[in-house]
Order: sequence, then C-alpha cells, then structure tokens
Amino acid sequence: MAAPDPEKLNAFVGKLVGDLGAATSAALVLLGDRLGIYKAMADGVAVTPETLAEKTGLNARYLREWLSAQAAAGYIDYSAKSKKFKLNPEQCAAFADEGGPGFFAGAFELAQAMWLDEPKIAEAFKTGKGVGWHEHSHCLFRGTERFFRPGYNAHLVSQWIPSLRGVKEKLERGAKVADVGCGHGASTILMALAYPKSKFYGYDYHEPSIERAKKLAKEAGVSKRVTFEKASAKEYPALGYDLVAFFDCLHDMGDPVGAGAHVRETLADDGAWMIVEPFAHDDLKDNLNPVGRVYYAASTMICTPASLSQEVGLGLGAQAGEARLKKVVKDAGFSKFRRAAETPFNLVFEARA
Repeated sequence: MAAPDPEKLNAFVGKLVGDLGAATSAALVLLGDRLGIYKAMADGVAVTPETLAEKTGLNARYLREWLSAQAAAGYIDYSAKSKKFKLNPEQCAAFADEGGPGFFAGAFELAQAMWLDEPKIAEAFKTGKGVGWHEHSHCLFRGTERFFRPGYNAHLVSQWIPSLRGVKEKLERGAKVADVGCGHGASTILMALAYPKSKFYGYDYHEPSIERAKKLAKEAGVSKRVTFEKASAKEYPALGYDLVAFFDCLHDMGDPVGAGAHVRETLADDGAWMIVEPFAHDDLKDNLNPVGRVYYAASTMICTPASLSQEVGLGLGAQAGEARLKKVVKDAGFSKFRRAAETPFNLVFEARA
C-alpha cells in the first residue's frame, strides 16, 4: 500500500467529519421527535432555550445544547442578532408535519434500529445465518412505518394506482385488495380512505404489527372495510383479489418467487400485482449515490438478513434493480411485467398473468 497523499487524506477526513456529524445528529433528531420539541416549534416563532423550556416543560440547559447542535447541523435556524432559534417552513415540513409528504423524522428510528441491532448482524456475518424481521428492536417497526408513510401519502393514490391499467376505476367501483407485508397498515389504510367502495385485506407475518394496524384502522374510521390478519406471503387466503400490492417488501422475502406464485393463485382472472420497491438501477455503479447509500446500508443491516433467515434465502437486497425483479416475476409465472411509475425513492411495477 502506497503512502497516502496528504491533501487527499485531509479531504477524506473532512468528509468523515461531516459523516460523523450526521451520525451524531441522528440521535438528536430522535430526541427532538420523541420529546415533541420540533412540534413545539412548528409555529415558526423564534425562541430562546428558556421560552422553549416553558412551552415544552423540558430543561432549558439541555435545550440550549440541543438547539445549538441542531443549528450547527442546519436543521434549525439561528439568529446571531436576536440569539433565538426557529424552524423555517422546510425544516418544519421535515421534522414536525407528521402527516405531510416531506416528513423525515421517522427515518431516524430506522437508523436507530441499525445501531441497536449491530451485534446481531455482526454475528450473522460470521455464521452466514439470517436475522428475522421479528428479531429486530421494536423501533424498526415504527420507524419503517414512519419512513415510508410520507411517500405513500404523496404518491400512492395520486400517482401509483392511476399508473396501473384499469385499477383505479375498479377501486372506485368496488374491488378486493390484498396488501401483503402490510406492517402497521399505513398503505392499506390510505387506500381504504381513498376508495370507500372497496374492501381491503392486510397481511403480515409479524403479529405485533398486525395488532398495531388494527388499532390504526379503527382510529382512521375504516375498520369495517379493512381486515388485518397474520399470514405470510405464501399462505395468505386466496380470495380472487382485483389487486395484490407488495410495498417495499418483496426483496425482504426468502422465497420471492414462491411468494409471487402464490400471488398468481390468489388474483382474479384480470387482477394485477403491484410491486413497489426501493429505487435502484441494475448496475452497481449507477447506485453509488445518496439514495443508494441509504438503501445499501438498510439492505446490509435489515433486508438481506431478513431474507437469509427464511426458506430459500434468495437475498435479493434492497437494491435489486428492475432486471432481477423482472426475473423473479417471470419465474413466478407472470407473463406481463412493466415499470408503471417511479419516484426518487421508489420504483412501481405492474405484473399480470
């Protein structure tokens, strides 16, 4: 190994300082989210640590350090003249608007799960065994819901479903839909709210997630039209669905081909399979970007271990790409496969028998 170039080394260390700052800031985002600090600042009014302490009931000294760190990260604005802090509209959208399309605070719960479960993944590296979804820390399940929900809010009803041939019209008239790997049911509930004449069935093998989904459906007022049930992707009931949806979960499955074959058996004759997957190109070099960085990390710590813990253990990974997904779908017995829509974070595919 040659000696490092001093200038290049300094530049690389500078990059690492930035990355370390991002990693340490993630813990502070969790604090701000869980303690309600961002929401207390959502009115955009500039505050001192003391006035923020009055609003939140939290300690002013701790708040001063937290606010200073957030300002250094660019997550909160600071005025040197007034010596006050505030959220600008974009920061508010990312950290305080839970139901908005730009909400990002929930993603940091996902990151927390990676840190907490690192010892389990380290052991899996040595043994080659998997780590099941259910074996992760609980913050993963809540973080996954909160990470993906803004994208669903922004695109599912307005863009993704209309991109499927004839599906929107069926849902408006009244159809049967299976949401497989539904987790906490964010996607299922959103569809149920948008299409009141249709019936929705959410399936997931993780019992605590199913119980949480039932509670959320009741709170949303759609529990009479949504049924949540514990079932795997290869065992959920066949009810002649007009649409079967897999949201960001096919790559997590040990046997995605077997799951796809079961989808084919459960669809109505003219039914469609909607597959939503993390955005990825087929060639690794094209995924070496900020989005790929996040997804490869999640794939290393969560997705690939989940797949390797199951039967077959294909291990597609979160950056499978369209070509590999097409092969899975074709091997499952589907003759038609096309990219229907895309966003910076997701690819949407439509498959038909």
